[in-house]
Amino acid sequence: MTPSAEKQDLRALVILLSVVFLNIAGFGVVIPLLPFFGKAFNAPAWQIALLFSMFSAGQFLGEPFWGRLSDRVGRRPVLIVTIAVSALCYVALAFSPNILVAFVARFAGGFFAGNISTLQGCMADITPPEKRAGRMGVMGSAFSLGFMTGPALGGLLAHPNLGPIGFQLPLFAAAALGLASALGVLFFVRETRPGTPDVRPRGRQAALRDAFADPVVSRILIISFVIVSGFAGIEATYGLWTSAKFGWGPQQIGLAFMVIGVIGAFSQGIATGWLVARFGEPRVLIAGLCLMFVGMLVQFTSQVPAQAVLGLAIVGFGQSICFPNLVGLISKATPPDRQGEMLGLNMSNNALARIGGPIYAGQLFSLVSPGAPFALTAILIVPAMILALQVIKRVPHIQPTS
Repeated sequence: MTPSAEKQDLRALVILLSVVFLNIAGFGVVIPLLPFFGKAFNAPAWQIALLFSMFSAGQFLGEPFWGRLSDRVGRRPVLIVTIAVSALCYVALAFSPNILVAFVARFAGGFFAGNISTLQGCMADITPPEKRAGRMGVMGSAFSLGFMTGPALGGLLAHPNLGPIGFQLPLFAAAALGLASALGVLFFVRETRPGTPDVRPRGRQAALRDAFADPVVSRILIISFVIVSGFAGIEATYGLWTSAKFGWGPQQIGLAFMVIGVIGAFSQGIATGWLVARFGEPRVLIAGLCLMFVGMLVQFTSQVPAQAVLGLAIVGFGQSICFPNLVGLISKATPPDRQGEMLGLNMSNNALARIGGPIYAGQLFSLVSPGAPFALTAILIVPAMILALQVIKRVPHIQPTS
């Protein structure tokens, strides 16, 4: 690679990381708002949880669609269109006259936000194979930093006492962050993959058959579903739970999720790589699951706000070190020419989990008790840990470094 090409790729790397940060920050702005946004329409808990699930339902359909389209027409046009329209969906949400229109705006926003695999593909296109793992970790840190900034910004800008109109300013801020991302791609990111109109990828059913026939990939998909659905359920009901138990509002909830973002940025950018080098992906995955189990119990038994924040921090660190290792294990277990397919399948699996998690958590919150989502997630983590122990026997362990 020539110095000029290296310079161009470095600039594209910086811009892509900025795009990821702005994109996730815009998404994060909405997280602490939704429980109170739904309450402004007098929506019950299950409808508020459904607001979270509608976004994930759109992502579930959008990810494979935009991924295949980016193979045919190139990454750049797909990113520009999806990011820009996703930003406009925040504006539509801001002007929603009722909860039904809000559902539609969230679904459309999720469909156009289903471009993460395209962003990952763009990052892989400009990165030599030997550097991809490290740069994907940096990309994960950009996700976490965006997740840290967005909820805090959303909580600070919200004025729930004004009703639905009190949420327009943070939603406009989310739209502005998204449009800034689209402009960054438009002006600074070159095309990393020329269009190949003749590409005909295999269907989802064939990929699913192969995935569940593989003893490692099948277990990882189940573990991933448990982790993502559990965390998504807590994410959807955390505002309702802390509001009922401690009288928290958007500001406190936004700051709590900011803590999760800080922890995620540290664990994915620094801690995960060091831990994996010493202990290997399966063992670090088990450690992450154990931490999630402990954190859920800490939150379930919380009597004071400090204990609730501690529990959320433990869960956040646990799930942050789980995610990179799930991807690494799929990569190890999959031939080079099938990795994109299997990783894409895992992302669809995660989107499906983000649909189901808020739905079952909302039902448990309403019908059983506010703390029930924590208890059920802790219970489901136990079989996930057993599956992770089985994975250890099937994936070569990286010897600890001295």
